[in-house]
Amino acid sequence: MAQYSGVLCHITSLPSGDLSDAKKFIDAIAEAGASAWQMLPITPPDEHGSPYASPSAFAADPTLGQGPITEMSDDKYWLNDWLLFQKIKEEQGGKPWTEWPIELRDRDPEALSSFEIDSSNQAAFMGAWKEVQAYAKSREVSLIGDLPIFVAHDSADVWAHRELFQLDNDGMPSVVAGVPPDYFSKNGQKWGTVLYEWDAHEAEGWQWWRMRMARMLRLFDMVRIDHFRGFHSAWAIPAGAKNARKGKWQDGPKDALVKVLVEVAGNHECIIAEDLGIIPPEVTELRKRHNLKGMSVLQFGFDDNNSDNPHRPANITRGRVVYTGTHDNDTTASWWNSSPKSRIRRIKPHIKDGESICQTMIRLALSSDAGMAIVPLQDIMELGNEARMNTPGIAHGNWKWRFEWRDLQPFSLVVAGSKS
Repeated sequence: MAQYSGVLCHITSLPSGDLSDAKKFIDAIAEAGASAWQMLPITPPDEHGSPYASPSAFAADPTLGQGPITEMSDDKYWLNDWLLFQKIKEEQGGKPWTEWPIELRDRDPEALSSFEIDSSNQAAFMGAWKEVQAYAKSREVSLIGDLPIFVAHDSADVWAHRELFQLDNDGMPSVVAGVPPDYFSKNGQKWGTVLYEWDAHEAEGWQWWRMRMARMLRLFDMVRIDHFRGFHSAWAIPAGAKNARKGKWQDGPKDALVKVLVEVAGNHECIIAEDLGIIPPEVTELRKRHNLKGMSVLQFGFDDNNSDNPHRPANITRGRVVYTGTHDNDTTASWWNSSPKSRIRRIKPHIKDGESICQTMIRLALSSDAGMAIVPLQDIMELGNEARMNTPGIAHGNWKWRFEWRDLQPFSLVVAGSKS
C-alpha cells in the first residue's frame, strides 16, 4: 500500500485560476486523507500557455496570486536580471533578446543602468505564496513543485548567462532540446528549448543549478525534476528541423550535477526524478545511485505483456511514485474509451464489480507498493478528453482546463481504512 497519496492539479486549473482558491483546495486534499498537492511549474508560461518553456527558470508567474509585499533577499541571484529582461522586452515591443540593440543584447552595463526596475509583483506573489505554504503545513499537506530541466531560448536566464548555453556569437542555438519518437509522439517532441554548455556549468561550480534548486526548495516541500534523463544525455535537434526525428544524443553531466542537487536539497527524499519515455539502464542506475524516486504511470502498465514493464502494478516498488496518468496523458476515462482490445483484456482482471475504470486505476495506485501515489484531479472527477491538460507535440489548445467547485464531489484517497 502506498505510504502517501496526493492530487495532481495545476494552480491554473483551480476555478479561480489562481491562489485565491488554494486554501479551499488544500482542505479538499486533507479531507480526502491525502498528504500532497502536486502542481505544474509556477514560472511564467510561454505564448502558448505552457509552463515548461518559461522565460525564467526562477521567477513566479505573478498572475497566479498577489499578497502582502514580502522580502526577497534570498533571490538576489536572479531577480534583477529577470526584472531587467521584462522591462527591456516591454520597451522593445516584445522582440526576443537576440533582436534587441547590440548594447542591450550584450548587456552593456551603461545601457542597462538607464532602466528602472520594480520587484513588487514578485514580492507580492511571495506574500500570497507564503500564506499558502503556511496553510498547507497546518493541514499537513506537502506542496510538490515541478522543475523543467530546460529553459526557453528567449529567457532572462539565457540572456544573462549566455556562456552556460550552446549558442553562437549572435546568441542563436544551432541545436535545441526535445525527445525522440516514443509512446507520446511518433515524430518525437521538438521543444525548442536551448541545450546547456555543461563544461561552463562545471567551471562555475554549478552555481546556476545550485541557486535554482535552492529557490525550488524555498517554494516547495518536494521537487519533481522533469526529464531527468537529460542529466545523463539530451536529444539535440537541428534548430531548423521540422520535427525531432533527426536529433542526436549529447552526453550530460551525470553524477557530477545530480550529486550537487541532492546536496543542495539536503535530502534525496524530497526529489522525484521523472524517468518516463525510452530510458536506458544507465539512466536508471544514475537515479538509483543517488536514491531518487522514479515514476510509474499505470496507463503505461497495460500496453504490452512485458513482465519487466516498470509501470505494471506488480512491478511498482517503494522507490517509485505511481500515477494513474500525468499532465501529458489523456484522462483515464478517455484513455479507456479509446483502448484497443488487447489493452482492455489486460486490465479487465483488475476491475472489481461495480467499479469504473477511474476507480480501478486509483485503487491500483493506492494499493501498490509505491512510496507515494499521485492522482490527477481529472481522474478523481472521472472526466473525459475535454479535461486533458496537454497533448505533447501539439502547440495550441493546451493548459486551459479548469474545474468547477460544484462538480467536485467529496473524494477519498485512503485504502482499506488506513491513512495513506
